[in-house]
Formats: sequence, C-alpha cells, structure tokens
Amino acid sequence: MDSGGSLLDSAPMTSPSVPPDLSKLRINRDLPPPTLRRALRRNLLLGLVALAMLGGGVLLFGRGSAAPVQVVVATPISGAGQPGGANASASVTANGYVVARTRASVAAKLAGRIADLRVSEGSYVRRGEVIARLENDDYQAQLAQAQAALNSARADLAEARAGRDVAASEAERLRSMRAKNPGLVSTEEFDASVSRATQAAARAQAAEARIGSAQAASNFARANLENTVIRAPFTGTVLRKEAEIGEVVAPSVGGGLTRGAVVTMADLTTLEVEVDVNEAYIARVTSAQPAKITLDAYPDTSFRGQVRQVVPTADRQRATVQVKVSIVDRDPRILPEMGARVDFLDTARVAVGGGGAATAPRFRLPSAAVRELNGQTVVWLVRDGKLESRQVEAGPVSGGFREIRSGLSGGELLLVGGVESPRAGLRVKAQQ
Repeated sequence: MDSGGSLLDSAPMTSPSVPPDLSKLRINRDLPPPTLRRALRRNLLLGLVALAMLGGGVLLFGRGSAAPVQVVVATPISGAGQPGGANASASVTANGYVVARTRASVAAKLAGRIADLRVSEGSYVRRGEVIARLENDDYQAQLAQAQAALNSARADLAEARAGRDVAASEAERLRSMRAKNPGLVSTEEFDASVSRATQAAARAQAAEARIGSAQAASNFARANLENTVIRAPFTGTVLRKEAEIGEVVAPSVGGGLTRGAVVTMADLTTLEVEVDVNEAYIARVTSAQPAKITLDAYPDTSFRGQVRQVVPTADRQRATVQVKVSIVDRDPRILPEMGARVDFLDTARVAVGGGGAATAPRFRLPSAAVRELNGQTVVWLVRDGKLESRQVEAGPVSGGFREIRSGLSGGELLLVGGVESPRAGLRVKAQQ
C-alpha cells in the first residue's frame, strides 16, 4: 500500500487538454499556388513584350518594304523593231486552234461488225487504201447467188436466140418456096411458121431483158460486198481510232454498242489556224496579210502565216469574225487542235507613215494591265516605286490584249500582276 501510494504521489500533475487550431492547415483551392501565380505573371509579361516587338516590326516592315509586281513597258505598236520584221508591226492579236482543212471521220456505208482493222493512231494511208473490213459472208453469198442468176439468164438467152434463129430460118424457107410455087405451101402453114418466128424473137428479147436485170442484181451485190471494205477517202494521217475489231459500226450512230466512225483522219499538209477576231478590229485583217503564229506548246518559237480567208459572217453572240490563217512554215511539231496565238502584221502602216499629220501612238497591252476604277478605264503606272493610276481609252479584248488609243505616250511601266487591289501610293518593286 505504501509503495503504491508513493507512486501516485510522485506522478506529475497535468492541466486539462486544449484542442489544436486546424484552420491553418486548410487548403484554399480557389487561389493558385504562389509559384504558379509568379509563372503566369512572368509569361504574361513576356507575351506582351513579344507582341509589342512583333507589331513594331510589322509596322516598320510595312513602311519600308515594297511588294514585288509584274510590269510591262508601254511600247507603240507602230514603227520598226516589232515582231515580224523591221517594217512590220502586230496590229491585231487573236487566239484560236490549229485545224486541218481536209479532215474526215471515216465511217462504213453499211452496218456490220469489224473483222479486220489495219491502221492505228499515226498511220499514214493513201487514198483508196484499205483501212478496215466488215464481216461479209452474207454479202459474198448474195453476190454468188446473183452471179448464178446472171449465168442462168445468159443460158436462157442463148437458148432463146437459137430457137429464134431456127424459127426465123423455117419461116424464110417457107416464104421462098411459096414465092416459087404458091401451091407447095399452104397459107395456114406459112402463117404458123411466121408466128413461131415472131414468138421466138419475143422470147429472145425477154431473155435479154432478164440478162439486164440479173446483171444489175449482180452489180448491186458486188457493190454491197465492196462497201464492207472501208477505204481511205484521201491521203492523210490517222488521228484517232474510233472503233476496234469486233465492234459494230453503222453509217449513223444508233446508240448502244453501235459506233458511227471507224477512224478520224486528216491531211496534215493542209493545217491552218482558225482564230476569232473581235469585230472591232476585223477591218485591219485582209486576205493574204502576213501573220505570226505562236503555239501555246512552243511559246518561244514563232511560225510564218498568211491570211487565207476572212469568213463572211460574224458571230452575234461573241461579236467576233472567224479568220483562217495558212501556216507557211511547215513543222512536224504542229499538230491539230493545238492552241495558237496569231499576230496579224501591219506592213503598210510604216510605209505610209513618213509624211502627213502625226497621229497619236497606239499600244497593245495585256488585258490584265487595263482595269476599271470608279467607272473609268485606267492603267496603273509604277513611278518612283509607287503606284499611280491614269485614265485611258481602251478597245475591246482580242486575243488577251487590249488596244490603248489614248492616255499613254510610251515608255511607262504598267502594272499587270502581283497586286489584287492596287491603290495610289502603294509601294511596289517592278519586275518586268
């Protein structure tokens, strides 16, 4: 008991327990951590600085840079130094295509299936040469039948002629006997012999007529058989095969698997260029006028041409007149359906321009150089690296060019591309 009491007396006395303050341990999730807040402020500041520097650079670059543009030099179309020679200038330009004056889609005269095709694209054929053959067993049988009928008619004719000759001889014999002695031949016998001779002559005439009919039938069957052979109508080159072996062809397209033409061919020695000239300039184009032809496929090469025909009618929908230009410089590179540009050369303008009153120079510019601004026709000049508009009088478009009749004096740099919406004072850098 004493030892237990001493232990209790020696234990320290403690005060009543106080609960700890847990509010300091609460996490405020509405506010970002301090490190994150400092990073956000730093990034925002850096972004503002970069944006300011970018804006300043763009402003500085916009003030000091110039947009590259394409320009052409305004050069009068009259005078020497123009394409086509020292005494020629291009007064009118028109676009068109190379065509063959002699061209045909070769078709069969009869409907049938192709059994043999002897050409391909690029094949050179002469007039009358076989291009293809149709299956013709039935036409051969018809010809054989007609030939047999003709032979039979010829045999009938030979028999009829023999009978006619016999009857005629008998009648002549009786006539001679009666003439010597009327009592030897009775009238009835003589009349019967004459009748037999007349009938035999008629049968011979009928046999001759049947010969003509059989001959006509034989010729018709032979013509049908020949029509199964498709021949070249002229000497030329095959441009396209329109059908293949086994396909059915007919004189006209009947739909389905029926073809109309077998091949398309052309005489490449008759190539020419057909162009549509704006009717406002057709008075400057005359027959036999020299021209310069430039193919789209070979823009760096030109060929000599000559006006062959001005078609005597206009297209009211397009306000153009078709002109056909012969190609003087033959070249194997020139192929049908190629795009071409034709410059009609004006040789008389220089010859008569020595005296008389001076006329305002005219210019031919790409149509892209002429624009509309506030209802006016203008061109944009490049002067001292800036754009400047000038009002001009321009003709209609012809071959991608427009004629400037007034407003230019020559030598100006004119904008043709590089700026969608030009404006006065815009800084540009000219590139011819």
